[in-house]
Amino acid sequence: MHEISLCYSTLELIEQHGAHKVTGVWLKIGALSCIEESALRFCFESICRQTLAEGCELHVAVRAARAWCWECSAVVDISRHGAGCPQCGSYNLLIDESDSLQLKQLAVE
Repeated sequence: MHEISLCYSTLELIEQHGAHKVTGVWLKIGALSCIEESALRFCFESICRQTLAEGCELHVAVRAARAWCWECSAVVDISRHGAGCPQCGSYNLLIDESDSLQLKQLAVE
């Protein structure tokens, strides 16, 4: 369960902004990141207890993975491991931008 270490890292970034209270956090996760959203939410809530982010609202968006197809040269979005090219059906894909977690926005007081 790597979600807990991701949440600790996210909290460290949040604390660096110097706010007194955080009321909202927006995260974007890659579709192939193997991050379980429910586990991420549970860990985030637990880690934020007794911090400036306690009780903040967590917003999570999932970004499709971008891939380049070696067969048809199309740049396509894929949403799961093992998916083929939606253009030609090939599984010969070069995947990019798929496994990240990004802190996109904070709402602070």
